[in-house]
Amino acid sequence: MIDSMTITLHVTVPDEGWVERLTDLDDRVDLRVWDFSPPQPSHSVDLAVLPYTVSSAGLRQLDPERIAVIQSQALGYDGVREALPSGVTYCNAVGVHEESTAGLAVALLLASQRQLDVYARERGQWNRRWGTSVADRRVMLLGYGGIGIEMEKRLEGFGAEMVRVAGHRREDERGLIHGTDELPDLLPTVDVVMVAVPLSEATTGLIDDAFLAALPDDAVIVNVSRGRVADTDAIVRQAGRVRYATDVTDPEPLPAVHPLWAVPGVLITPHVGGMSSAMQPRVDRVVRGQIERLLDGRDPHSIVISP
Repeated sequence: MIDSMTITLHVTVPDEGWVERLTDLDDRVDLRVWDFSPPQPSHSVDLAVLPYTVSSAGLRQLDPERIAVIQSQALGYDGVREALPSGVTYCNAVGVHEESTAGLAVALLLASQRQLDVYARERGQWNRRWGTSVADRRVMLLGYGGIGIEMEKRLEGFGAEMVRVAGHRREDERGLIHGTDELPDLLPTVDVVMVAVPLSEATTGLIDDAFLAALPDDAVIVNVSRGRVADTDAIVRQAGRVRYATDVTDPEPLPAVHPLWAVPGVLITPHVGGMSSAMQPRVDRVVRGQIERLLDGRDPHSIVISP
């Protein structure tokens, strides 16, 4: 990507905080602030760090002649391919959000199973009730990538039986991974579905009326992928029969008057899966690693879209 003999590597970061944290960079790095708001820097940029966003807004107006590599701070990149001008390399943030998102997913599951949101609303009351344990439950991991693997690690100590599902049936050192074509047979057998699939044409609307109808009564779905993976209207129609704990919604942000807020058994957080204390030091390491690779004349890591 960059000739190792290049004297200066031009890098932009979203705000001054980045400049303060990266003061010890190689002298060959020219570090400037640009948050992707117009105008684009007049000089060529070798590496531009995108502000933390899950939106592809702001990419369409880029001049690809003056920008080589974009480093996202997010793991997902849905909508980027359609918005990104041809000729620009785009890298996602692998190794930044997987563990924090998996942690939130498990927290949502536990809160839903033990009705912590209900107890919180009943502040000042002493209403004891039976809850559902994760122990002895059959838990489907729907999507067995980075986040799915981290969810499995965190759930292993809870005494649940894991059912792993990915795009295609295969086996690894831990045993069988089912394919998504097996979902109709698998869904009636599980108590929990932890959803961490990438958004694609195949996964858009995956959690629909048929998906929900196949689940047993009082099953829990935890969604930390993208809002459009679920048919929001279908969730509303299933009001009270199954529970839904989600960090993502469609639409997003979810309007205050949206009926999903009032559906019994629905627990919503505002897309904060990666927003933890672990994010900044990890994304800093990713950017430092990309700069090192480019200075060495190597291609950047974690390329998801290339010219």
